[in-house]
Amino acid sequence: MDNFLQWFFSFITTMFKGVWNGIKSFFLGIVAIFDFPTYFGMLGNYHFQWYEWIFIVLAIILVYAFWAGLIFLIVILIRKYIRFRRTVVGKEDLLEEIANLNRSVIKLTKEKEEIIKLKVGANLSVDDLMNAENPEDAAKAAMEGEGVAAEGPADQRFYRLAAVDEKYTFFEPKPYENNYSLKEICDALRNYACSNNKLYYDIKTIRLMIAGLSSTKMVLLQGISGTGKTSLPYVMGKFFQNDATIASVQPSWRDRSELFGYFNEFTKKFNETEVLRRIYESGYNDDINIIVLDEMNIARVEYYFAEMLSILEMPDPTEWKIQLVSAVWDSDPKKLVDGKLSIPENIWYVGTANNDDSTFSISDKVYDRAFIINLDSKGVPFKAQEQAAVRVSYSYVADLYKKAVTDDSVSQDLLDQVEQLDNYVIEHFRVAFGNRILKQLKTFIPVFRACGGDTLEGLDYMLATKVFRKFEMLNLGLIRDEIKGLINQLDNIFGKDKMTECIAYLRRLQKSY
Repeated sequence: MDNFLQWFFSFITTMFKGVWNGIKSFFLGIVAIFDFPTYFGMLGNYHFQWYEWIFIVLAIILVYAFWAGLIFLIVILIRKYIRFRRTVVGKEDLLEEIANLNRSVIKLTKEKEEIIKLKVGANLSVDDLMNAENPEDAAKAAMEGEGVAAEGPADQRFYRLAAVDEKYTFFEPKPYENNYSLKEICDALRNYACSNNKLYYDIKTIRLMIAGLSSTKMVLLQGISGTGKTSLPYVMGKFFQNDATIASVQPSWRDRSELFGYFNEFTKKFNETEVLRRIYESGYNDDINIIVLDEMNIARVEYYFAEMLSILEMPDPTEWKIQLVSAVWDSDPKKLVDGKLSIPENIWYVGTANNDDSTFSISDKVYDRAFIINLDSKGVPFKAQEQAAVRVSYSYVADLYKKAVTDDSVSQDLLDQVEQLDNYVIEHFRVAFGNRILKQLKTFIPVFRACGGDTLEGLDYMLATKVFRKFEMLNLGLIRDEIKGLINQLDNIFGKDKMTECIAYLRRLQKSY
Protein backbone atom coordinates (compact mmCIF):
# COMPACT_ATOMS: atom_id res chain seq x y z
CA MET A 1 0.00 0.00 0.00
CA ASP A 2 2.95 2.33 0.77
CA ASN A 3 4.30 1.80 -2.71
CA PHE A 4 0.94 2.78 -4.20
CA LEU A 5 0.76 5.95 -2.12
CA GLN A 6 4.28 6.92 -3.08
CA TRP A 7 3.47 6.33 -6.74
CA PHE A 8 0.20 8.23 -6.56
CA PHE A 9 1.92 11.20 -4.82
CA SER A 10 4.59 11.27 -7.53
CA PHE A 11 1.93 10.99 -10.24
CA ILE A 12 -0.21 13.87 -8.92
CA THR A 13 2.88 16.02 -8.15
CA THR A 14 4.20 15.61 -11.68
CA MET A 15 0.77 16.43 -13.17
CA PHE A 16 0.35 19.64 -11.15
CA LYS A 17 3.93 20.64 -11.93
CA GLY A 18 3.01 20.38 -15.61
CA VAL A 19 -0.09 22.51 -15.05
CA TRP A 20 1.90 25.08 -13.06
CA ASN A 21 4.65 25.17 -15.68
CA GLY A 22 2.03 25.73 -18.37
CA ILE A 23 0.44 28.62 -16.47
CA LYS A 24 3.86 30.07 -15.56
CA SER A 25 5.06 29.77 -19.16
CA PHE A 26 1.94 31.55 -20.41
CA PHE A 27 2.43 34.54 -18.13
CA LEU A 28 6.19 34.53 -18.67
CA GLY A 29 5.46 34.62 -22.43
CA ILE A 30 3.19 37.65 -21.97
CA VAL A 31 5.86 39.37 -19.85
CA ALA A 32 8.49 38.58 -22.51
CA ILE A 33 6.28 40.09 -25.22
CA PHE A 34 6.17 43.39 -23.37
CA ASP A 35 9.78 43.32 -21.99
CA PHE A 36 10.66 46.81 -23.24
CA PRO A 37 14.00 47.11 -21.26
CA THR A 38 15.34 44.04 -23.05
CA TYR A 39 14.22 45.46 -26.41
CA PHE A 40 15.96 48.78 -25.73
CA GLY A 41 19.10 46.91 -24.59
CA MET A 42 19.16 45.01 -27.87
CA LEU A 43 19.31 48.30 -29.77
CA GLY A 44 22.68 49.06 -28.16
CA ASN A 45 24.24 45.97 -29.73
CA TYR A 46 23.84 47.36 -33.27
CA HIS A 47 24.94 50.42 -35.20
CA PHE A 48 22.11 51.72 -37.38
CA GLN A 49 22.05 54.26 -40.17
CA TRP A 50 19.57 57.11 -39.73
CA TYR A 51 17.06 55.68 -42.18
CA GLU A 52 17.22 52.27 -40.44
CA TRP A 53 15.80 53.91 -37.31
CA ILE A 54 12.71 54.75 -39.32
CA PHE A 55 12.23 51.05 -40.18
CA ILE A 56 12.80 50.11 -36.53
CA VAL A 57 10.05 52.47 -35.34
CA LEU A 58 7.67 51.23 -38.06
CA ALA A 59 8.43 47.58 -37.23
CA ILE A 60 7.74 48.16 -33.51
CA ILE A 61 4.48 49.97 -34.30
CA LEU A 62 3.29 47.28 -36.74
CA VAL A 63 4.16 44.39 -34.41
CA TYR A 64 2.41 45.90 -31.41
CA ALA A 65 -0.53 46.94 -33.58
CA PHE A 66 -0.85 43.30 -34.58
CA TRP A 67 -0.87 42.20 -30.95
CA ALA A 68 -3.35 44.94 -30.02
CA GLY A 69 -5.61 43.93 -32.90
CA LEU A 70 -5.40 40.26 -31.89
CA ILE A 71 -6.27 41.07 -28.27
CA PHE A 72 -9.14 43.33 -29.43
CA LEU A 73 -10.48 40.56 -31.66
CA ILE A 74 -10.29 38.04 -28.81
CA VAL A 75 -12.18 40.44 -26.51
CA ILE A 76 -14.88 41.02 -29.16
CA LEU A 77 -15.30 37.28 -29.70
CA ILE A 78 -15.58 36.69 -25.95
CA ARG A 79 -18.21 39.45 -25.61
CA LYS A 80 -20.21 38.05 -28.54
CA TYR A 81 -20.07 34.58 -27.07
CA ILE A 82 -21.29 35.91 -23.71
CA ARG A 83 -24.17 37.76 -25.43
CA PHE A 84 -25.04 34.64 -27.43
CA ARG A 85 -25.10 32.50 -24.32
CA ARG A 86 -27.25 35.07 -22.53
CA THR A 87 -29.69 35.09 -25.49
CA VAL A 88 -29.83 31.29 -25.63
CA VAL A 89 -30.33 31.02 -21.89
CA GLY A 90 -32.95 33.81 -22.03
CA LYS A 91 -34.84 32.05 -24.82
CA GLU A 92 -34.72 28.76 -22.97
CA ASP A 93 -36.06 30.44 -19.84
CA LEU A 94 -38.76 32.19 -21.87
CA LEU A 95 -39.79 28.95 -23.62
CA GLU A 96 -39.92 27.18 -20.28
CA GLU A 97 -42.06 29.98 -18.86
CA ILE A 98 -44.39 29.83 -21.90
CA ALA A 99 -44.68 26.05 -21.52
CA ASN A 100 -45.57 26.49 -17.84
CA LEU A 101 -48.19 29.12 -18.75
CA ASN A 102 -49.67 26.84 -21.44
CA ARG A 103 -49.95 24.02 -18.94
CA SER A 104 -51.62 26.40 -16.51
CA VAL A 105 -54.04 27.63 -19.20
CA ILE A 106 -54.99 24.05 -20.15
CA LYS A 107 -55.57 23.20 -16.51
CA LEU A 108 -57.65 26.34 -15.90
CA THR A 109 -59.65 25.76 -19.10
CA LYS A 110 -60.56 22.25 -17.98
CA GLU A 111 -61.57 23.56 -14.57
CA LYS A 112 -63.64 26.32 -16.22
CA GLU A 113 -65.45 23.79 -18.45
CA GLU A 114 -66.23 21.61 -15.46
CA ILE A 115 -67.55 24.61 -13.53
CA ILE A 116 -69.72 25.70 -16.46
CA LYS A 117 -71.14 22.19 -16.81
CA LEU A 118 -71.93 22.17 -13.11
CA LYS A 119 -73.50 25.64 -13.44
CA VAL A 120 -75.70 24.58 -16.36
CA GLY A 121 -76.80 21.42 -14.65
CA ALA A 122 -77.50 22.93 -11.26
CA ASN A 123 -78.72 26.45 -12.09
CA LEU A 124 -75.95 27.94 -9.95
CA SER A 125 -73.93 31.03 -10.72
CA VAL A 126 -70.25 30.67 -11.42
CA ASP A 127 -69.46 32.74 -8.29
CA ASP A 128 -71.49 30.36 -6.14
CA LEU A 129 -69.56 27.40 -7.47
CA MET A 130 -66.17 29.12 -7.18
CA ASN A 131 -66.86 30.20 -3.58
CA ALA A 132 -68.08 26.76 -2.53
CA GLU A 133 -65.57 24.52 -0.78
CA ASN A 134 -66.59 21.63 -3.02
CA PRO A 135 -68.24 22.74 -6.30
CA GLU A 136 -69.49 19.24 -7.14
CA ASP A 137 -71.25 18.91 -3.79
CA ALA A 138 -72.79 22.37 -4.25
CA ALA A 139 -74.09 21.40 -7.70
CA LYS A 140 -75.47 18.07 -6.53
CA ALA A 141 -77.21 19.75 -3.60
CA ALA A 142 -78.83 22.27 -5.90
CA MET A 143 -79.90 19.54 -8.32
CA GLU A 144 -81.58 17.62 -5.54
CA GLY A 145 -83.52 20.81 -4.77
CA GLU A 146 -85.09 23.33 -7.12
CA GLY A 147 -82.81 22.79 -10.14
CA VAL A 148 -84.20 19.48 -11.31
CA ALA A 149 -87.74 19.93 -10.17
CA ALA A 150 -88.18 22.88 -12.51
CA GLU A 151 -87.67 20.71 -15.54
CA GLY A 152 -90.58 18.35 -15.37
CA PRO A 153 -90.81 14.68 -14.39
CA ALA A 154 -87.72 12.99 -13.03
CA ASP A 155 -87.90 10.25 -15.67
CA GLN A 156 -88.12 12.75 -18.58
CA ARG A 157 -84.69 13.79 -19.87
CA PHE A 158 -85.89 15.59 -23.05
CA TYR A 159 -88.17 18.20 -21.52
CA ARG A 160 -88.45 20.53 -24.56
CA LEU A 161 -88.85 17.71 -27.09
CA ALA A 162 -91.53 16.11 -24.92
CA ALA A 163 -93.33 19.48 -24.97
CA VAL A 164 -93.27 19.34 -28.79
CA ASP A 165 -94.84 15.86 -28.70
CA GLU A 166 -97.57 17.19 -26.43
CA LYS A 167 -98.15 20.25 -28.64
CA TYR A 168 -98.75 18.17 -31.76
CA THR A 169 -100.99 15.59 -30.09
CA PHE A 170 -104.15 17.49 -31.06
CA PHE A 171 -102.60 20.11 -33.35
CA GLU A 172 -104.42 20.98 -36.58
CA PRO A 173 -102.24 22.97 -39.04
CA LYS A 174 -103.61 25.83 -41.11
CA PRO A 175 -104.22 25.11 -44.80
CA TYR A 176 -101.41 25.87 -47.24
CA GLU A 177 -101.66 28.23 -50.20
CA ASN A 178 -99.98 26.00 -52.75
CA ASN A 179 -100.82 28.01 -55.85
CA TYR A 180 -97.63 30.01 -56.48
CA SER A 181 -94.96 29.50 -59.09
CA LEU A 182 -91.28 29.84 -58.21
CA LYS A 183 -91.12 33.18 -60.03
CA GLU A 184 -94.16 34.44 -58.11
CA ILE A 185 -92.61 33.32 -54.83
CA CYS A 186 -89.42 35.26 -55.61
CA ASP A 187 -91.30 38.41 -56.59
CA ALA A 188 -93.64 38.18 -53.60
CA LEU A 189 -90.73 37.64 -51.17
CA ARG A 190 -88.87 40.69 -52.52
CA ASN A 191 -92.00 42.86 -52.26
CA TYR A 192 -92.76 41.55 -48.77
CA ALA A 193 -89.23 42.40 -47.54
CA CYS A 194 -89.59 45.91 -48.96
CA SER A 195 -93.16 46.73 -47.92
CA ASN A 196 -93.10 45.18 -44.45
CA ASN A 197 -89.49 45.36 -43.28
CA LYS A 198 -87.93 48.13 -45.41
CA LEU A 199 -85.33 45.66 -46.66
CA TYR A 200 -84.26 46.16 -50.27
CA TYR A 201 -82.87 43.15 -52.07
CA ASP A 202 -82.02 42.83 -55.74
CA ILE A 203 -84.30 40.33 -57.48
CA LYS A 204 -81.23 38.35 -58.52
CA THR A 205 -80.32 37.83 -54.86
CA ILE A 206 -83.79 36.45 -54.12
CA ARG A 207 -83.63 34.14 -57.14
CA LEU A 208 -80.20 32.91 -56.11
CA MET A 209 -81.50 32.22 -52.60
CA ILE A 210 -84.56 30.23 -53.69
CA ALA A 211 -82.78 28.40 -56.52
CA GLY A 212 -79.65 27.74 -54.45
CA LEU A 213 -81.70 25.88 -51.85
CA SER A 214 -82.83 23.48 -54.56
CA SER A 215 -79.27 22.25 -55.14
CA THR A 216 -78.15 22.05 -51.52
CA LYS A 217 -79.61 22.35 -48.04
CA MET A 218 -76.99 24.91 -47.00
CA VAL A 219 -76.74 28.49 -48.23
CA LEU A 220 -73.81 30.66 -47.16
CA LEU A 221 -74.36 34.43 -47.19
CA GLN A 222 -71.06 36.27 -47.03
CA GLY A 223 -69.88 39.83 -47.48
CA ILE A 224 -69.37 43.08 -45.62
CA SER A 225 -71.32 43.92 -42.49
CA GLY A 226 -74.63 45.74 -42.89
CA THR A 227 -75.74 44.27 -46.23
CA GLY A 228 -78.67 42.27 -44.79
CA LYS A 229 -77.15 38.79 -44.50
CA THR A 230 -79.03 37.85 -41.33
CA SER A 231 -82.11 39.85 -42.30
CA LEU A 232 -82.70 37.84 -45.48
CA PRO A 233 -83.41 34.45 -43.82
CA TYR A 234 -85.20 36.28 -41.01
CA VAL A 235 -87.63 37.94 -43.41
CA MET A 236 -88.03 34.65 -45.30
CA GLY A 237 -89.25 33.04 -42.09
CA LYS A 238 -91.76 35.86 -41.66
CA PHE A 239 -92.81 35.57 -45.31
CA PHE A 240 -93.49 31.82 -45.02
CA GLN A 241 -95.26 32.37 -41.67
CA ASN A 242 -92.76 30.21 -39.81
CA ASP A 243 -90.14 32.30 -38.02
CA ALA A 244 -86.52 31.35 -38.57
CA THR A 245 -84.49 29.96 -35.67
CA ILE A 246 -81.35 32.07 -35.32
CA ALA A 247 -78.38 30.50 -33.53
CA SER A 248 -75.58 32.96 -32.80
CA VAL A 249 -72.31 31.06 -33.18
CA GLN A 250 -69.81 31.70 -30.37
CA PRO A 251 -65.98 31.61 -30.60
CA SER A 252 -65.93 28.79 -28.03
CA TRP A 253 -67.90 26.35 -30.20
CA ARG A 254 -65.72 23.28 -30.63
CA ASP A 255 -68.04 20.36 -31.26
CA ARG A 256 -71.62 19.44 -32.17
CA SER A 257 -72.81 19.64 -28.55
CA GLU A 258 -72.85 23.42 -28.92
CA LEU A 259 -75.44 23.01 -31.69
CA PHE A 260 -77.50 20.03 -30.54
CA GLY A 261 -76.88 19.95 -26.79
CA TYR A 262 -75.52 17.21 -24.52
CA PHE A 263 -76.57 14.79 -21.80
CA ASN A 264 -75.80 16.10 -18.31
CA GLU A 265 -74.59 13.26 -16.11
CA PHE A 266 -75.36 15.19 -12.91
CA THR A 267 -78.96 16.11 -13.65
CA LYS A 268 -79.64 13.07 -15.85
CA LYS A 269 -81.25 15.52 -18.27
CA PHE A 270 -80.39 16.36 -21.87
CA ASN A 271 -79.38 19.99 -22.25
CA GLU A 272 -81.53 20.81 -25.29
CA THR A 273 -80.77 23.72 -27.62
CA GLU A 274 -83.26 25.72 -29.66
CA VAL A 275 -81.74 24.26 -32.84
CA LEU A 276 -82.40 20.73 -31.58
CA ARG A 277 -85.99 21.61 -30.73
CA ARG A 278 -86.54 23.16 -34.18
CA ILE A 279 -85.13 20.13 -35.99
CA TYR A 280 -87.31 17.82 -33.93
CA GLU A 281 -90.45 19.90 -34.44
CA SER A 282 -89.82 20.04 -38.21
CA GLY A 283 -90.57 16.32 -38.30
CA TYR A 284 -94.18 17.07 -37.29
CA ASN A 285 -95.00 19.59 -40.02
CA ASP A 286 -94.60 20.28 -43.72
CA ASP A 287 -93.64 23.92 -43.22
CA ILE A 288 -90.50 25.52 -44.60
CA ASN A 289 -88.20 25.62 -41.57
CA ILE A 290 -85.17 27.90 -41.63
CA ILE A 291 -82.24 27.58 -39.22
CA VAL A 292 -79.73 30.46 -39.30
CA LEU A 293 -76.14 30.03 -38.11
CA ASP A 294 -75.26 33.66 -37.57
CA GLU A 295 -71.55 34.59 -37.83
CA MET A 296 -70.83 30.92 -38.45
CA ASN A 297 -67.10 31.42 -39.14
CA ILE A 298 -66.43 33.14 -35.82
CA ALA A 299 -65.58 29.55 -34.82
CA ARG A 300 -64.27 26.80 -37.09
CA VAL A 301 -67.26 25.44 -39.00
CA GLU A 302 -65.66 21.99 -39.24
CA TYR A 303 -65.67 21.69 -35.44
CA TYR A 304 -69.40 21.98 -34.81
CA PHE A 305 -71.12 21.45 -38.18
CA ALA A 306 -69.01 18.79 -39.91
CA GLU A 307 -71.30 15.92 -38.96
CA MET A 308 -74.36 17.72 -40.33
CA LEU A 309 -72.56 18.52 -43.59
CA SER A 310 -71.69 14.85 -44.04
CA ILE A 311 -75.21 13.68 -43.20
CA LEU A 312 -76.85 16.05 -45.69
CA GLU A 313 -74.59 14.64 -48.42
CA MET A 314 -76.16 11.18 -48.10
CA PRO A 315 -78.39 10.47 -51.14
CA ASP A 316 -81.07 8.70 -49.07
CA PRO A 317 -82.86 11.14 -46.68
CA THR A 318 -83.96 8.22 -44.50
CA GLU A 319 -80.31 7.88 -43.48
CA TRP A 320 -80.12 11.45 -42.19
CA LYS A 321 -79.81 10.59 -38.50
CA ILE A 322 -77.76 11.86 -35.55
CA GLN A 323 -77.05 9.78 -32.46
CA LEU A 324 -78.04 11.88 -29.43
CA VAL A 325 -77.88 9.31 -26.64
CA SER A 326 -76.65 5.73 -26.50
CA ALA A 327 -79.14 4.34 -23.97
CA VAL A 328 -82.91 4.32 -24.61
CA TRP A 329 -85.45 5.38 -21.99
CA ASP A 330 -89.15 4.57 -22.13
CA SER A 331 -89.96 8.26 -21.61
CA ASP A 332 -87.89 9.46 -24.57
CA PRO A 333 -89.66 11.58 -27.23
CA LYS A 334 -91.77 9.71 -29.78
CA LYS A 335 -89.66 10.56 -32.80
CA LEU A 336 -86.35 9.67 -31.10
CA VAL A 337 -85.78 6.08 -32.24
CA ASP A 338 -82.93 4.14 -30.60
CA GLY A 339 -81.51 7.42 -29.35
CA LYS A 340 -81.23 8.77 -32.91
CA LEU A 341 -82.72 11.99 -34.21
CA SER A 342 -83.95 11.95 -37.82
CA ILE A 343 -83.16 15.12 -39.77
CA PRO A 344 -86.27 16.14 -41.78
CA GLU A 345 -85.95 17.33 -45.37
CA ASN A 346 -88.05 20.44 -44.79
CA ILE A 347 -85.22 22.38 -43.16
CA TRP A 348 -83.08 25.00 -44.90
CA TYR A 349 -79.81 25.91 -43.24
CA VAL A 350 -78.52 29.43 -43.81
CA GLY A 351 -75.11 30.56 -42.59
CA THR A 352 -73.83 34.11 -42.49
CA ALA A 353 -70.13 34.96 -42.62
CA ASN A 354 -68.05 38.10 -42.36
CA ASN A 355 -64.61 37.95 -43.93
CA ASP A 356 -62.32 39.93 -41.62
CA ASP A 357 -59.45 39.45 -39.18
CA SER A 358 -61.75 38.36 -36.35
CA THR A 359 -63.06 35.28 -38.17
CA PHE A 360 -61.72 31.98 -39.45
CA SER A 361 -61.40 31.18 -43.13
CA ILE A 362 -64.02 28.76 -44.44
CA SER A 363 -62.62 25.54 -45.84
CA ASP A 364 -63.23 24.06 -49.28
CA LYS A 365 -65.28 21.28 -47.68
CA VAL A 366 -67.89 23.82 -46.56
CA TYR A 367 -67.74 25.94 -49.72
CA ASP A 368 -68.25 22.91 -51.99
CA ARG A 369 -71.28 21.67 -50.07
CA ALA A 370 -72.95 25.05 -49.62
CA PHE A 371 -74.36 27.49 -52.13
CA ILE A 372 -72.57 30.82 -51.81
CA ILE A 373 -74.27 34.19 -52.15
CA ASN A 374 -72.09 37.30 -51.98
CA LEU A 375 -73.76 40.36 -50.49
CA ASP A 376 -71.19 43.09 -51.02
CA SER A 377 -73.38 46.17 -51.46
CA LYS A 378 -76.31 47.81 -49.72
CA GLY A 379 -79.75 47.43 -51.22
CA VAL A 380 -81.12 50.19 -53.42
CA PRO A 381 -84.55 51.42 -52.23
CA PHE A 382 -87.46 50.85 -54.59
CA LYS A 383 -91.23 51.06 -54.52
CA ALA A 384 -93.06 47.80 -54.02
CA GLN A 385 -96.71 46.90 -53.82
CA GLU A 386 -98.06 45.71 -50.49
CA GLN A 387 -97.46 42.01 -50.07
CA ALA A 388 -98.87 39.76 -47.35
CA ALA A 389 -97.12 36.69 -45.99
CA VAL A 390 -97.89 33.42 -47.72
CA ARG A 391 -98.15 29.89 -46.43
CA VAL A 392 -96.75 27.27 -48.79
CA SER A 393 -95.65 23.79 -47.84
CA TYR A 394 -92.15 22.45 -48.26
CA SER A 395 -93.46 19.51 -50.28
CA TYR A 396 -95.06 21.89 -52.74
CA VAL A 397 -91.82 23.86 -53.21
CA ALA A 398 -89.86 20.61 -53.54
CA ASP A 399 -92.28 19.49 -56.27
CA LEU A 400 -91.73 22.82 -58.06
CA TYR A 401 -88.01 22.15 -57.93
CA LYS A 402 -88.43 18.66 -59.38
CA LYS A 403 -90.80 19.88 -62.09
CA ALA A 404 -88.33 22.58 -63.17
CA VAL A 405 -85.48 20.06 -63.41
CA THR A 406 -87.63 17.54 -65.30
CA ASP A 407 -89.37 19.91 -67.72
CA ASP A 408 -86.45 22.24 -68.43
CA SER A 409 -83.27 20.27 -67.87
CA VAL A 410 -79.83 21.58 -68.77
CA SER A 411 -79.17 21.11 -72.48
CA GLN A 412 -76.39 18.86 -73.73
CA ASP A 413 -74.88 21.81 -75.62
CA LEU A 414 -74.44 23.72 -72.37
CA LEU A 415 -72.94 20.66 -70.68
CA ASP A 416 -70.50 20.31 -73.58
CA GLN A 417 -69.49 23.96 -73.17
CA VAL A 418 -68.96 23.42 -69.46
CA GLU A 419 -66.85 20.34 -70.19
CA GLN A 420 -64.78 22.33 -72.69
CA LEU A 421 -64.14 24.98 -70.04
CA ASP A 422 -63.39 22.29 -67.48
CA ASN A 423 -60.71 20.76 -69.71
CA TYR A 424 -59.13 24.19 -70.26
CA VAL A 425 -59.06 24.96 -66.53
CA ILE A 426 -57.55 21.54 -65.73
CA GLU A 427 -54.86 21.96 -68.39
CA HIS A 428 -53.80 25.49 -67.42
CA PHE A 429 -54.61 25.75 -63.70
CA ARG A 430 -54.82 22.14 -62.44
CA VAL A 431 -58.28 22.83 -60.98
CA ALA A 432 -61.25 20.54 -61.71
CA PHE A 433 -64.99 21.15 -61.32
CA GLY A 434 -65.81 17.93 -59.50
CA ASN A 435 -68.94 15.78 -59.72
CA ARG A 436 -70.64 17.55 -56.80
CA ILE A 437 -70.52 20.92 -58.57
CA LEU A 438 -71.85 19.43 -61.81
CA LYS A 439 -74.70 17.78 -59.90
CA GLN A 440 -75.60 21.06 -58.21
CA LEU A 441 -75.37 22.87 -61.56
CA LYS A 442 -77.86 20.49 -63.22
CA THR A 443 -80.39 21.29 -60.48
CA PHE A 444 -79.66 24.96 -59.91
CA ILE A 445 -79.85 26.25 -63.49
CA PRO A 446 -83.35 24.88 -64.35
CA VAL A 447 -84.72 26.17 -61.02
CA PHE A 448 -82.99 29.53 -61.50
CA ARG A 449 -84.70 29.80 -64.89
CA ALA A 450 -88.04 28.91 -63.27
CA CYS A 451 -87.44 31.72 -60.78
CA GLY A 452 -87.15 34.17 -63.65
CA GLY A 453 -83.40 34.11 -64.21
CA ASP A 454 -81.33 33.55 -67.33
CA THR A 455 -79.37 30.36 -68.13
CA LEU A 456 -75.97 31.96 -68.67
CA GLU A 457 -76.56 34.33 -65.75
CA GLY A 458 -77.02 31.36 -63.43
CA LEU A 459 -74.08 29.45 -64.91
CA ASP A 460 -71.90 32.55 -64.73
CA TYR A 461 -72.64 33.05 -61.03
CA MET A 462 -72.13 29.41 -60.13
CA LEU A 463 -68.78 29.13 -61.95
CA ALA A 464 -67.52 32.32 -60.31
CA THR A 465 -68.44 31.23 -56.76
CA LYS A 466 -67.84 27.49 -57.07
CA VAL A 467 -64.91 27.04 -59.46
CA PHE A 468 -62.91 30.22 -59.94
CA ARG A 469 -63.03 30.92 -56.21
CA LYS A 470 -60.52 28.06 -55.88
CA PHE A 471 -57.94 30.20 -57.71
CA GLU A 472 -57.40 32.15 -54.48
CA MET A 473 -55.45 29.16 -53.16
CA LEU A 474 -53.08 29.22 -56.15
CA ASN A 475 -49.97 31.35 -56.60
CA LEU A 476 -51.47 34.43 -58.24
CA GLY A 477 -48.07 35.55 -59.44
CA LEU A 478 -47.69 32.41 -61.54
CA ILE A 479 -51.22 32.33 -62.99
CA ARG A 480 -51.61 36.07 -63.60
CA ASP A 481 -50.81 35.81 -67.31
CA GLU A 482 -52.88 32.62 -67.67
CA ILE A 483 -55.98 34.43 -66.38
CA LYS A 484 -56.02 36.63 -69.48
CA GLY A 485 -56.18 33.52 -71.66
CA LEU A 486 -59.01 32.13 -69.50
CA ILE A 487 -61.04 35.33 -70.00
CA ASN A 488 -60.60 34.99 -73.76
CA GLN A 489 -61.65 31.34 -73.52
CA LEU A 490 -64.85 32.32 -71.68
CA ASP A 491 -65.67 34.79 -74.45
CA ASN A 492 -64.98 32.17 -77.12
CA ILE A 493 -67.12 29.46 -75.51
CA PHE A 494 -70.12 31.42 -74.20
CA GLY A 495 -70.01 34.65 -76.19
CA LYS A 496 -68.37 38.05 -75.81
CA ASP A 497 -68.86 39.51 -72.29
CA LYS A 498 -71.61 37.00 -71.43
CA MET A 499 -69.87 35.68 -68.30
CA THR A 500 -69.73 39.01 -66.47
CA GLU A 501 -69.44 37.60 -62.92
CA CYS A 502 -66.57 35.28 -63.86
CA ILE A 503 -64.68 37.94 -65.81
CA ALA A 504 -65.08 40.57 -63.09
CA TYR A 505 -63.85 38.10 -60.45
CA LEU A 506 -60.85 37.01 -62.54
CA ARG A 507 -59.86 40.62 -63.17
CA ARG A 508 -60.01 41.32 -59.44
CA LEU A 509 -57.61 38.43 -58.94
CA GLN A 510 -55.25 39.95 -61.50
CA LYS A 511 -55.29 43.31 -59.72
CA SER A 512 -54.75 41.74 -56.30
CA TYR A 513 -51.26 40.54 -57.29
